[in-house]
Amino acid sequence: MPVKTLDSGTNADSHKATFFRQGGWMMISAVAAGAFMFAVQIFSKKFLTDVEYSSFGALIQVTNWITIPSLGLQMVFAQQTAAVINDQQQRQLVGTVKAVMLWTFCIWLATVIVAVIFRHDWVDALKLSNPMSLWLTIAVGLFMIWMQIFQGLLQGRQNFLWFGWANISNGVGRFVIGGLIVVALHGQCAGLMLGVLIGMVLAFLACVSQNFDLLRSPRAPFDAIGWLKRVVPLTLGFGVSTFLFSADAIVVQNYLGANGNAADYIFGATLCRAIVLFTVPLAAVMFPKLVHSAARSQKSNVMGLTMVGTVGLSLLAVLGLALVSPFLLKIFSKGNYQVMVPLVPLFAAGMVPLGSGNVLLYNLMAHSRFKIVPALLVLAVGYWIALQHFHDSFKMVIQVFCVFTVIYFVLCALFTWVFDRGHGVVKQPVIEGV
Repeated sequence: MPVKTLDSGTNADSHKATFFRQGGWMMISAVAAGAFMFAVQIFSKKFLTDVEYSSFGALIQVTNWITIPSLGLQMVFAQQTAAVINDQQQRQLVGTVKAVMLWTFCIWLATVIVAVIFRHDWVDALKLSNPMSLWLTIAVGLFMIWMQIFQGLLQGRQNFLWFGWANISNGVGRFVIGGLIVVALHGQCAGLMLGVLIGMVLAFLACVSQNFDLLRSPRAPFDAIGWLKRVVPLTLGFGVSTFLFSADAIVVQNYLGANGNAADYIFGATLCRAIVLFTVPLAAVMFPKLVHSAARSQKSNVMGLTMVGTVGLSLLAVLGLALVSPFLLKIFSKGNYQVMVPLVPLFAAGMVPLGSGNVLLYNLMAHSRFKIVPALLVLAVGYWIALQHFHDSFKMVIQVFCVFTVIYFVLCALFTWVFDRGHGVVKQPVIEGV
């Protein structure tokens, strides 16, 4: 069965309408999924201790770290799927999917062994009262990795309807199952992580169900070397974005999380991170459209539309969060929540260059312009070193975050419009032999 693609004869107005319809649905689904995930906070104040809640917040960011090696999977599969224009390329795609699932499972087993060896160090660093929380997090990691593969297929086929429903099922599972375990069985952090695992399994099954036709198709041999040449820069590029998005929570929990002191920071940070999670669906819709245009040597103005939408929505979200965050912190947060009230607007503002930079990075990656990757790696190393030296207070950590997100945006802008301009011509993203 042929991979779904957009009709190349569609006119510009129809392309815009399709983009905003799909982008709107993706944002709606992101908000719905985020609402269910945020609703987990309902259980935190009444049923979780400060230590358990801050541990849960840190483990959620650990799951983000787990996906860093697999981020390139979603993008490379979205890129390869969107570029399929004949049966041979589809057979190569099917062969790649099956081979990568096998190899990622083997790699995951290796991480399990590492986790067993260093389990005491991780439990101590994350202040976990129940080691089961760590093992549930590792189990979540496998499905998060495989989810990247099948979400990439959905993204590349521009099946955003089920992409969105998968996200919603993830949020519903986390809220309902995790909530029941915490309330009825007093599961604490481990109970919520079990909810995360079940929600992830539900989302994974939803993605797989929409790609059965592809999995049943004939496959071609997998060219590992050719495929890795594309997935490695994508993984590193998008991995830096995820690292900037999540590293602060790990540092705060490690250095400032004694006796649950990080609980209020974790909650405030969760509110601010929602800004990026709310706007990133626009970039997710943009990516396969750029790749599809590249495969057919067509021009597209979708990046401009995405940037305008991302910046506008981000600024509105910052304003709204500055107004409502004091009330949300008072209702849901624990302990001395007042310390986070003046910090939320600053933290939220730092999300704007991160989200805007993501749009530019998606554009660069879609056009196979990978020269930015070494600079991003240097940025990530610098950010981690800075956090290790400047973490005396929540404010100091947030200030470091804001400085580096601005640098991130500047780097993405320079490589988009100044450096490597001679390579701005869209490159064919199809991998020979893959």
